[in-house]
This record gives sequence, C-alpha cells and structure tokens, in this order.
Amino acid sequence: MRLLGAIIAGGKATRFGSDKAYARYIGRRLIDHVGAALAAQCSGLVVCGRAEEGFDCIADLPNEGLGPLGGLNAALHFARSNGFDRVLSSGCDIPNLPEDLAQTLSGDTAAIVQNQPVVGLWPASLAPRLDIFIRDGGRALYGFADSIGARPVTLNTPLMNVNRPEDLA
Repeated sequence: MRLLGAIIAGGKATRFGSDKAYARYIGRRLIDHVGAALAAQCSGLVVCGRAEEGFDCIADLPNEGLGPLGGLNAALHFARSNGFDRVLSSGCDIPNLPEDLAQTLSGDTAAIVQNQPVVGLWPASLAPRLDIFIRDGGRALYGFADSIGARPVTLNTPLMNVNRPEDLA
C-alpha cells in the first residue's frame, strides 16, 4: 500500500498570533516535526494549502478558505492522481505524532484520532465523496468523518495541539 503524507497547513493561526508552522518546539519548526514523522511512514509527502520551501506543495481544493477540508480534499485528489492508496494527514501544529501512526489507524475504513480529526488515515477513493460533501455545504471535518463512518481511534499518548504560544511550554 502506498501512503501519501499530507501536512494540512492552510489555516490562518488567529489564536496563535503568528504563523505557527514556524514556531519552534525542541529546536525545530512545528512543520518540520510533522514532516519528519509523516515522511518516515509514507511513500510521499505534500504540504496542503501553502507554499513551503523544501516541501512539495499543493493548493487547497476546490479553493482556499475551507479550513482542513480543503487541504484534505487536495491531498485525496493528489493521491488518486499519483498512485497512492491512502492519505495519512496531520495539521502542521502536532509535533508529537507517533512513529506507528499509520499502523495504529490502519483498517478497512477511514480512521481519525479521537478529538483530532485532522489526524487521520483516509482511502484516496474518498475524493469524490469529499467533493460532494463540500459542494453541498459541508465545512466540518468531523461532519465529513461522520458521513463516511470514519473510525475514531484513541492513542496511548495524547497528541499536542498547538493553538497558542503557551501550548509549546
């Protein structure tokens, strides 16, 4: 199975106050932590929703401003067009992704991390269903996950979710 790692990074980071992808945690930028964790588990890696030097980047689909759904949609379409079976996704602000995340989320259906639906394993075949969900006004990642019956998975170690500078302490 070929996995595409997708860093969802098109958000505005209004609660953080600056570009949180560049915030440092244990000496590295958040986006670099996420990139390394996904690259170790995947055959390819893209950043969705922004131009980022050192990474292959794709624009959100069908347009920007849709939050994580636009990034996930772009990743699913990219995966289908480029021979990937599934997408392993994460926001750019989760620096402690486990080394066995793909294995933990694997199964017959899509899976999301409980309380962090941007972290998930998605069959690339879901691209048309996400197109329809967005076209019909869907804007919530939880809503899409529910509509496709994604399995919520609880991890042994909780994931960081960096929304404010003090979350890095």
